[in-house]
Amino acid sequence: MVDIRPFKAIRYTGKAGDIEKLIVQPYDKIDAEMQEKYYSQSDYNYCRLTLPIEENRYEISKQRLGEWLEEEILAVDEVPGLYVYYQEFELFGKQYVRKGFIGALRLHPFEEDIVLPHEKTHKGPKIDRLNMLKTTRHTLETGFILYSDPEKKTIELFDECLNETPLIEGKDDLGVINKIWKITDSEKIRIVQQVFEVQQLVIADGHHRYETAVTYRNMRRDEAGDWDENDVYNFRMTYLVPVEDEGLIILATHRCLAKVNVTENNMNEFKQFFEMDEIATSNISNFLEQNIDKHTFVFYQDGKAYSMIMKNSSDINRFVQDMSDDFKDLDVVILRDMIFHGIMELGDLHIDDDIFYERWEKDAIEKVDQGKYKVAFFLNPTKASQVLKVAKNQERMPQKSTDFYPKMISGLTMLSLEEGEKLL
Repeated sequence: MVDIRPFKAIRYTGKAGDIEKLIVQPYDKIDAEMQEKYYSQSDYNYCRLTLPIEENRYEISKQRLGEWLEEEILAVDEVPGLYVYYQEFELFGKQYVRKGFIGALRLHPFEEDIVLPHEKTHKGPKIDRLNMLKTTRHTLETGFILYSDPEKKTIELFDECLNETPLIEGKDDLGVINKIWKITDSEKIRIVQQVFEVQQLVIADGHHRYETAVTYRNMRRDEAGDWDENDVYNFRMTYLVPVEDEGLIILATHRCLAKVNVTENNMNEFKQFFEMDEIATSNISNFLEQNIDKHTFVFYQDGKAYSMIMKNSSDINRFVQDMSDDFKDLDVVILRDMIFHGIMELGDLHIDDDIFYERWEKDAIEKVDQGKYKVAFFLNPTKASQVLKVAKNQERMPQKSTDFYPKMISGLTMLSLEEGEKLL
């Protein structure tokens, strides 16, 4: 059973100023230039907590957090609730609204098969976030988790909030409008909780932070000795979105090779497995979209674009064994294991050395033309339903298989993990 609890969020007060000068992208999406920009926007910008520019950043974050609470720049809500979170955005000329909510989710290690990952994690980011968590004793940012609600009971309930003025509303630096409402009615909260009684959840974004939260939970339990199931550190402030939501968008992450070209021999071997044509560079996006129901790729080098449509999907079996059909059906797997490793014989590709990842097609093309990359491979995005299937098969997808857009904004809610805090 998945346990979702209402909680008392820590939020900015009116003393902090304009919310649009306070909210920020997740810490792992903030580069040095963004960091400086955020710092210049406000003395209370949330980046000063999640990613301080100062060297002793964990202690600085803890100190600031204490000062802002004392000065009432931040304040704890008096009544616990679930926080409905809608993001309105435009993408490729279309308008979308991603609908979800922020609640306190009971933590489960992956081996319990209740919360499932879909990608591998790395040691460095987990050490960094554990240090931040241990020092501040607050959950500063949400995770992002997918659940299933085929009857859309939760979305129907959340949509009732549209008749009310949002608790928080602000446009972020990518032009996304973020809105928060709060549900405190116990009957409505129970309706949401009932949807989660029989669920397997899948992490969409924030794998490192989720694993870190489990590690921190175990540390706190060891320290306490006589711990309670309701102690707040058994939970993680989490953003949850139903996989059925029409605003749940995954972007493709295009692969760019910096050191190797597609050779004539490669081309000849490609033609054994793929139908190929030269297409206009301006037609890459349309071609991929028109063939989204097939295993379709386009690669671009030397100013030319070539389309690739897989002739027989079973050919992947020559290159990948001992994995599920769901896994072998992923375009990112076909590109990595069949095209890169199998046909091109590239072996291990090291990020930011051999291989680079680009969200936008135009950026990849531009960098190939500039000589930064030798060749760019374009593909269609992974489907949310595929993420769920592969995760429930206990399999991990290749790196950068998903790019959920937009990201969850930081600075809307925070959760205290201080001693004695409980969720009921």
